[in-house]
Amino acid sequence: MSSILTNTSAMVALQTLKGINQSLNKTQNEISTGKSVATAKDNAAVWAISKVMESDVTGFKGISDSLSLGESTVAVARQAAETVTDLLTEIKGKIVAAQEENVDRAKIQEDVVALRDQIASVVRAAQFNGLNLVDGSQSTVNILASLDRDTGGNIAVSSIAVTAQDLSIGAYAANDVFAAGGGNAVVSTAADTFAMSLDNGGGSDEITVQDGTTPWAEGDRLSLTVAGQTVTYTVTGNDVDSGNNTVADLVAVGLKNKIDALGITGLTVDYDSASPGVLTFTNAGAVDLAVTGQFANAGSGGLGALAGIDVSSSGGASAALGNIEGLIQTAIDSSASFGSVQKRIGIQSDFVGKLVDSLKSGIGTMVDADMEEASARLQALQVQQQLGIQALSIANQAPQNILALFR
Repeated sequence: MSSILTNTSAMVALQTLKGINQSLNKTQNEISTGKSVATAKDNAAVWAISKVMESDVTGFKGISDSLSLGESTVAVARQAAETVTDLLTEIKGKIVAAQEENVDRAKIQEDVVALRDQIASVVRAAQFNGLNLVDGSQSTVNILASLDRDTGGNIAVSSIAVTAQDLSIGAYAANDVFAAGGGNAVVSTAADTFAMSLDNGGGSDEITVQDGTTPWAEGDRLSLTVAGQTVTYTVTGNDVDSGNNTVADLVAVGLKNKIDALGITGLTVDYDSASPGVLTFTNAGAVDLAVTGQFANAGSGGLGALAGIDVSSSGGASAALGNIEGLIQTAIDSSASFGSVQKRIGIQSDFVGKLVDSLKSGIGTMVDADMEEASARLQALQVQQQLGIQALSIANQAPQNILALFR
């Protein structure tokens, strides 16, 4: 039966053409985005899994940066420890030479002191991004190493612990804060630390550097951190031997000069010769300034015994020969420890890099479009679309055929 009111053929052709156009749009979206699952509408379960994995990839990229930073920090410490080992070995050669009676022990002692100062310089400079693993200021440093996700979706981080070493001739004191918030502070060879806050707009406080329970010794050092910038004054033999001023006075003046050189906005540091050792800090700037400090005793570090080595006499040369072996072993053990953990960090870094590649590959398998298949499907759908248009056109001609029956 033919009808001019209901064209079944046209309706079938139209629905078929709509389905073809929908498939064609989906295929074109896959080709343009490169993904078969671009939104949650395409496949909610696969899309959700891929987004979780993508977040993990981002996290592992951050971990890779952390591992790179940690590896560089440990590499600096290892290089410093190896350099200290070489310098101690050279000192051992000087000490062995001093065992001979017919030598100029005074000259040899000068060489020993120069090498000892070089060790102190290496240890102080062995920092990366402000972190020093060989000066005794740290105990254990954790380096972010991995993200661990369990079957329940809970996530945790794991770290590689790096044990710091103390290769300093003088170690910083423990954090015994004896002046906090505001008010004046007193620092000396009592091996304390302090913290002081300077209010903005003219806030003023004093730090008094004075002799402590033990005399200042060559190699003692006092560090001040002002507004995040650190200056250090190391006591020299000339300071100890000076008869015109106390060592504390010289330390105070030396610190003032170094702080002035920082050029901190609004900060002035005054020294009044009538008040020996007193530094007056005045903050005329617009922000509060924090001042902290630490004292390091020349003989208290991991290589503290090095400060007492004196080969200028026969007895001193003999005693030094017994001490140097232990110091060398300390440096060797430190080098080996840093070398071991640096290798572990390197292995973990390589693993994280490969893991990120594997995760990306897995995500791609789930959501990326098969471009060969999409291309073939596009060609087929385009042909189907053309045929669907033709079929719809033919179906739409059916009512015209009915007119022939009435002629």
